[in-house]
Amino acid sequence: MGWRDRGKTYAALIGALDGLRDALPRDEVVYLGAQLAPLFPGFYYEGWRPGDHRAAQSLDALCTRIHEAVDHDPGIDPEAVAPAVLALLAARLPPSEIEDMIATTPKALRALWPS
Repeated sequence: MGWRDRGKTYAALIGALDGLRDALPRDEVVYLGAQLAPLFPGFYYEGWRPGDHRAAQSLDALCTRIHEAVDHDPGIDPEAVAPAVLALLAARLPPSEIEDMIATTPKALRALWPS
């Protein structure tokens, strides 16, 4: 994204990961959390309630999560942040696990993953 503001970058990342977390089935959420633990210990599960975890089923819901995380900063485009974060995950996690995540991502969000 080319941002120099670490706080803004971190907030956008958290918003996107929280939105993804809330869109995935529980088993995928737990697996992704285990993969992220060395990079971002603790924050991924903050505020997660497994019974309520299927909230971000649409692009609008995911973008709302990102926009809220960055305090509605008009200079941040959530529709650009979402695929950038998914591309980062795809570059860092094993391909077989990314394939599983893509398969369990709601259809409305699958196009955000890199091809």
